[in-house]
Amino acid sequence: MSENSYTVTGMTCEHCVASVTEEIGEIDGVCDVRVDLPTGAVTVISTAPLDEGRVRAAVAEAGYELAG
Repeated sequence: MSENSYTVTGMTCEHCVASVTEEIGEIDGVCDVRVDLPTGAVTVISTAPLDEGRVRAAVAEAGYELAG
């Protein structure tokens, strides 16, 4: 298992959290996605290390942006 943390900017409500969780959750190998709305912290548990570009694309598809 692999655990990666990211910061997503622009989320303001639970709908935002649901959108980000859904899009990241569709990446192959992702087992769990945890989002902390107040900080924008997103923790992704996966069966193997993830390519950050795929995570960035999933977050963009949800309408948000990875910090950094």
